[in-house]
Amino acid sequence: MLDRLGFAAIAATDPSRVAVLDADGTSTSYGELARRVDRLSHAFAARGLGPGDTVAAVLPNRRAYYEVRLATGQSGLYFTPIGHHLTTAEIAYVVADSEARLVVADRTLTGTVGAALDEIGFGPGGRIAVDGAPGWTDYEQLLAGQPDGPLPQPRAGEVMGYTSGTTGRPKAVRKPLPDGPPRFSQHVLDFMARLDIRPGREVHLAAAPLYHAAPGTFSAVALALGHTVVLAERPTPEEWLRLVEQHRVSVTFTVPTTLQRLVRLPAAVRGGHDTSSLRSVVHAGAPCPPEVKRQAIELLGPVLTEFYGATEGSATALTSAEWLTKPGSVGYPLPGTRVRVLDDDGRDVPTGEAGTVHFSLPTPFEYFKAPAKTASAMHDGLFTAGDIGHLDDDGWLFLHDRRTDLVISGGVNLYPAEIEGVLAAHPAVADAAVIGVPDPEWGQRAVAVVQPEPGVPAGSALADQLVAHCRTALAGYKVPRTIEFTDELPRTASGKLLRRELRDARRAPAPDQAPPTNSAG
Repeated sequence: MLDRLGFAAIAATDPSRVAVLDADGTSTSYGELARRVDRLSHAFAARGLGPGDTVAAVLPNRRAYYEVRLATGQSGLYFTPIGHHLTTAEIAYVVADSEARLVVADRTLTGTVGAALDEIGFGPGGRIAVDGAPGWTDYEQLLAGQPDGPLPQPRAGEVMGYTSGTTGRPKAVRKPLPDGPPRFSQHVLDFMARLDIRPGREVHLAAAPLYHAAPGTFSAVALALGHTVVLAERPTPEEWLRLVEQHRVSVTFTVPTTLQRLVRLPAAVRGGHDTSSLRSVVHAGAPCPPEVKRQAIELLGPVLTEFYGATEGSATALTSAEWLTKPGSVGYPLPGTRVRVLDDDGRDVPTGEAGTVHFSLPTPFEYFKAPAKTASAMHDGLFTAGDIGHLDDDGWLFLHDRRTDLVISGGVNLYPAEIEGVLAAHPAVADAAVIGVPDPEWGQRAVAVVQPEPGVPAGSALADQLVAHCRTALAGYKVPRTIEFTDELPRTASGKLLRRELRDARRAPAPDQAPPTNSAG
C-alpha cells in the first residue's frame, strides 16, 4: 500500500484530482501541482542548491507553500517556514540562523522580509517573490523554462522548523536527510490511523497558519494521502463552520482556542451549519480545558481527535470515544513509541505520580548548532519537551503543565493548566492564563490574567464571581490569589500562550495595566 501513497504517486495515478483549493477559489489539480513542483526543483538545482542546503519561506496560506515544501522535499533540501506575523528582527534571526540560501516571500510581505534580509546582508540574488516585487526575482519567472519532469535523482528533503520560542529564542529542529527518494512511511500511516485519518478522496481544511509545525505537516500529509486541501487564512468561527459545510470537509487541524470560540457562538449560529461531513478534527498545541472539549464534542459530534507532541516529534493520540472514557488524557502511546515519566534523578515515578514526560522519537534530531540544548532535551535516548504529567494504570498519559510554567507557592506545586481549565469553563471568560509572580512570604503566588467575553465588564464584581467559581472546583490553595483583566492574552498563531510576556510585564511597573485585583487568600 505504501507504494501507492505519497504526493508523486497520487499525481501520477490520478492527475485530474483536485489537490489544492486556494482561498480565492483557484483550483489546482495534482497533475498541475506536480508539474510546478518539478519545475521549482529544477530551478533550485539551477541555482546551485544541493543536499543539505536550506530554503526559507515567508508565505500566507496559499498554494506556493506546498510547492516550496514539496520541491525541497524531493531535492535533498531543508525547508524552513517562517511566520509572516514575526517582526523584522525575528525574521532576520531565523534566516541567518538557518543559513538559508534562498528566501521565498509573498509580495505582500516583501517590505518586512526585505528589511530583515537587509539587516543581515542577505543579497538580492537569493530573494524570490511570489507575484513579484521590485528588487526580487519573480517566482513565476523562476519556474519559467524549467523542465516538467522529475529530477534525474530525487533525494528526500526535510522540514527544519523552529520551535515556537515561548521560553526564549526559537531553536531549529534538524533531522538527518533520508537516503534515496521521498517515501511515505508506515509510522506516519499508523499515526494518522490513530487519528482516524486515512487515504482517499477526503477534504482537508487548512485554516491554521501553515508555517506552524502541525498545520503544515497535517495538510502536507493530506496531499500524500490523496486529499483535497482547502485553504483559508484565519477564518472566524462562523466562517470556519461555513467552510466545513460548503466544502464537505472531513479532516482539519485546529487549536483549543478555536474550539472555545466555536462553542461560545450563539446557539442559532452553531446549529445553522451542517458539519456532518467531519470525521477527524485534530487538536493540539495547547491544553484544552475539559469542559470546552466536552462542549465541542457535543457540538461537532465524536470527531475530535488529539495528539501530544512537539516540533521534535509526537508521542500519543486518542479519539473522542477514548477521551470520554479517559477524560483529561492526551492519549495512549503511538505504535512503537515508548513513554516514561521520570523524576529529577531520571528514575521512573510510580503510576499516577507526576514527573517529567519523556518519549522516544521515530527519527533522531538535533537543535541546529546547539549541541548543549540537544543534550539537555534527551535522557537515555528519550526526548522531553519539559512537560509534567503522569501515566495511569492502563498506560494513558495525562499532562499537568510545563515545568517552566509550574508555580511553587509555599512549597506546594500549582499547575496553571488545571486552574485555567476551571476559569475557562465560566461563561464570562473568553481566555485565561495563570502565572507565578514573586512573593516575599510564599516564594510565588498565583495570578490569573483573564480576558472577559465581549460585552462583559471587567472589575471587582467579576473577580469575585471568578474566585467563587474556582472555589467550587479547586482546593482552596489552588484558587488564584489575584485576578487581573486584559483585553487580549498574548498567544502565538498556533494558540500557544506566551506566559513570558505576562511574567515580564509584571516584573516592572505597568501604568496601563488593567485592574482590578482580588485577594483570594
